[in-house]
Amino acid sequence: MTRQSIPEPVASFLEAVSRHDEQAVLDAFGTDGAVDDWGRVFTGRDAIKGWSDTEFIGARGTLTVDEVSTDGGTVTVVGDWRSQHANGRSRFDFEVDGDRIARMTIREG
Repeated sequence: MTRQSIPEPVASFLEAVSRHDEQAVLDAFGTDGAVDDWGRVFTGRDAIKGWSDTEFIGARGTLTVDEVSTDGGTVTVVGDWRSQHANGRSRFDFEVDGDRIARMTIREG
């Protein structure tokens, strides 16, 4: 997928993940942003950072995007996730609110 096929702010978020840029990843979320990682929900910057430190950015994760779709304010990205914590085909559903991510939900792709 080309960057142009992924809507903002998700495209910039995924670029930040690839760079392992923790600050940019955290800044992509709204103040009440949340991550739902297979049913475990982390709400707010501190909770997201704690999760990310061991399971996302801290695990040196990378995502090879295979599919992108949009449905209203939700952007879905499916691809191959590789990290020091977990590996495999994953689905990321991003609920977008303006220029921020309100919620990222991670499930099996």
